[in-house]
Amino acid sequence: MPANRTWLITGCSTGFGRALAELLIARGERVFATARRVEQLADLVDGHDNAHALTVDVTSNADIAAAVAAVEAAGGVDVLVNNAGYGYLTAFEEGDEAGYRAQFETNVFGLIAMTKAVLPGMRARGSGHIVNIASVGGLVGNPGSSYYAATKFGVVGLSEALSKEVGSLGIKVTVVEPGPFRTDWAGRSLQTSERISAYAETVHRRLDEVAGYSGHQPGDPVRAAEAIVAAVDSANPPLNLVLGAPALKLLREKLAALTAEIEQWEAVTLGADFPESREA
Repeated sequence: MPANRTWLITGCSTGFGRALAELLIARGERVFATARRVEQLADLVDGHDNAHALTVDVTSNADIAAAVAAVEAAGGVDVLVNNAGYGYLTAFEEGDEAGYRAQFETNVFGLIAMTKAVLPGMRARGSGHIVNIASVGGLVGNPGSSYYAATKFGVVGLSEALSKEVGSLGIKVTVVEPGPFRTDWAGRSLQTSERISAYAETVHRRLDEVAGYSGHQPGDPVRAAEAIVAAVDSANPPLNLVLGAPALKLLREKLAALTAEIEQWEAVTLGADFPESREA
C-alpha cells in the first residue's frame, strides 16, 4: 500500500495511539499526532520529517478546528484515528455525575466533533478512512463498566450507522474493539468513584482484578497497531475489528447467549406484530 497517506491520530501520548504513530512514522507515512500536552510527543516526532505534533484536547472545539485546518492545509486527512479516551469504572449507583459526563465528553462527543471536522475534506476528495477505537466493552457489558460501556456501545453504534452513510462517498469506517491490552488504560488513566459496600462481591471484585492485572494484560499494543494498519491497508477493511483472544472469547459467549435468548423468546417477539402483518 502507498506510504504517502496522511494520518491524524488523537491520544498519542501513550498506548494504542503512541504505538500506532511509531509504526506509521517508521513506515514513512505522514503522521499528525495529537495529545492534550504536546510536549509529551517531542520524542515521538523529533528527527522525523514525516511526523508532526499538535495540541488537541478533543473536548475543545477550538483545538479540533485548528488541528484539522493544519492537516487540511498540508493536503488533507486520509485516515483519522479517534483514539483519545479513558476508562471510568464504577457501579452504576456509585457513579458521580461529573465523572460520567466528563467520560462522555471525551469518549463520545470528542470523537463526534473530530469526525465531523474531517468529513467535509474526505467527502470532497471522495476518499478516506475513519478508525474509531472502541472496546470489547462496546459489545459486552460487565459489572463496573455501565458508564464506560455506554460510551463504547455508543461508538460502535455510531460507527456502524456512519459506515452506511459515507460508504457510497468513498469513505470507509472501522471500529476497533480491543480486549485487555498492556496500555495505561487500567493504570494511571483509570478513574473510579467512592464505593458502596453492597457491590463488594460483584463490581468491586472485578475492579480490583482489573487494577491488579495492569501491566500484565495479554494484549500487545504494537501488534494491535500492526492489526489496525493491516485493516486500513485492506481493499475490504472490516467494520468491526476485534483484537485479542479474551475479547474474541467474550464476544462469542455473548453471541451464543444472545442467539439462545432470541430463539427462546421468538414466539413472543413475533406475537408483538399486528396479526395481519404476521400472516403476510
